Amino acid sequence: MRIVQATLEHLEQLTPLFVSYREHFGQLPYPDSSRKFLERRIRNKESVIYLALSDDDDKILGFCQLYSSFSSLSLKRVWILNDIYVCQDARRQLVADNLIHAAKQMAKETNAVRLRVASSVDNLVAHKLYESIGFTEDREFKNFVLPISEDFTAP
Repeated sequence: MRIVQATLEHLEQLTPLFVSYREHFGQLPYPDSSRKFLERRIRNKESVIYLALSDDDDKILGFCQLYSSFSSLSLKRVWILNDIYVCQDARRQLVADNLIHAAKQMAKETNAVRLRVASSVDNLVAHKLYESIGFTEDREFKNFVLPISEDFTAP
């Protein structure tokens, strides 16, 4: 398995996996809008997407997408691990571990103060994975969400 940063050349292969990721979380597929979303993130350098590729045929086994933010208190960059997904047939092969290690290395190289990730409260498999890598549960801050639009329509 190899970990590479996604480029526009990966869009055709990445889009179906991204659609599966969205569907996994109960969203409608919107393949065209999903492709455009990914293309904008990559083209405008608004996110960093890492891909786990099989050694044999460059099939994408999984991906993670990170967004940059900043900490005013520490005066440093923070990376948000917003999305991570592994193909069903590639699970239990350390794909997620390798993706997260690449993200952690990139965070170090960009002098980030931390890497943040959130998961649903009932996703115990993800919790165990994150803790095994060194993430700790944030007990200092409680997160709140303010929905701006309840109706989602594909752009």
